[in-house]
Amino acid sequence: MARLFGYVDVTDSGFIAAVFSIAFNPLFWNVVARWEHKTRALSRVFGSPHAACYCLGAVILMLNCVRSHCFTEAMKSQPKLEGLDCHWAYYSGLAILAVGTLFVISSFLALGFTGTFLGDYFGILMEAKVTHFPFSVLDNPMYWGSTAVYLGWSLMHASPAGLLLTAVVAISYTIAMLYEGPFTEEIYQQKQKGAKNK
Repeated sequence: MARLFGYVDVTDSGFIAAVFSIAFNPLFWNVVARWEHKTRALSRVFGSPHAACYCLGAVILMLNCVRSHCFTEAMKSQPKLEGLDCHWAYYSGLAILAVGTLFVISSFLALGFTGTFLGDYFGILMEAKVTHFPFSVLDNPMYWGSTAVYLGWSLMHASPAGLLLTAVVAISYTIAMLYEGPFTEEIYQQKQKGAKNK
């Protein structure tokens, strides 16, 4: 890891912008979703929980595009690592990117739009916890798949800056999971208690 830092200018404005966008995204959607769960303000403004969830989902998608752009620009502005600038690293990165994409897409298909974009915080609850692929393989496959996409992209570009930024992605998602997991469990426990009381 120390060797990696020797190739990366962490004071570069593009690198700082990438770190900021990576850290900001999960913070933003967690703060907004918890605020919505507590106040239902977005549902009132947009006229329904579904419309509000779709709007938040659109904003999250836009922020993810900005994050990916910043990530790519930061990689392009930093030097390559000679040891990774070869065919085996490129094709390994491509394979990791493909697996990550599979996890992201299959997670989206399993959860649907509202399940993916925090619909449970809007009161749009699924009937039961999703347990089939990719959730049968690992917890939080959307987050780990996204992290794998960035790792693969970094290897394909032989980018030490990309590898370091991928670590920032993994840390940001890990922190997000620590907040989201218990809160989501609590939402569904409240649903079960409500169903038992009927």
